Amino acid sequence: MSTRSRSGGGGFVGAVRADIQRLHGAWMEIVFPRQRGRGHSVMGKWKPETLPQKIGYHGWSVLGIIGLFALYPLTVLGLGTRYYAAKLDSTRTRLGIVGVTGVALLGWGLLTLAWGAMSYMEQVAIPTDSVLAVAAASGVATVSTALAATTAKVGGRGTTVGFAYPFAMTALFLPPVVAALVTPSLHPYVLDPSYEFAVWVLDNVLFVGGVSEYLRSNYTLEGVAYAGMWVGISFPLGWFLGGVVTLANLVRPSE
Repeated sequence: MSTRSRSGGGGFVGAVRADIQRLHGAWMEIVFPRQRGRGHSVMGKWKPETLPQKIGYHGWSVLGIIGLFALYPLTVLGLGTRYYAAKLDSTRTRLGIVGVTGVALLGWGLLTLAWGAMSYMEQVAIPTDSVLAVAAASGVATVSTALAATTAKVGGRGTTVGFAYPFAMTALFLPPVVAALVTPSLHPYVLDPSYEFAVWVLDNVLFVGGVSEYLRSNYTLEGVAYAGMWVGISFPLGWFLGGVVTLANLVRPSE
């Protein structure tokens, strides 16, 4: 084992150390100038001189260290999300918006046709409403995929975070819900867990400020409300994932 490896200067430990230093330097630079080292190699890193400066400097530094305990795991999540998003974006770049939409339409269309063909076979008893469920889910997935690809291409980082990620989440979450809405046999597998999840969110997350009571008094979770619920989840979740990818880009810029 080399001296560099024993000291933790390279590999995984070195990467984590560099990430934390970069994050902490960015935090310090919010209030104090020239804190990220290499970017200010000519002038050097600014250091406090007076007692009030030292108190403020070290107090701000401690707050940053505490924040890193929550922030760095999000950075790791962002790096993983960025990796898979880059794979998808590479496919979108090669195929174009029309190509990506066509692939989604072809895939879901073939599934719908296969499901419909089986419904006419005597050996396989598939209700007609199940075929309609797959067709409806196919349409939702295709439209959501097209919207995600379009917003990722035509906009910058803000548009990608604001729309592309949420539409991608919608393409993932909404098709099974749409299928369940038109297929009663799917209710126990999609809608019932969705209802239980909604109850948990109302009781444990949205109880602050009377939000839970307002929603229970004014809305009923049935029918298309399930679709609305999952669209409502898709957008905050998409914004969250887009946000952690932005954080990962700050800590470890893409090559």
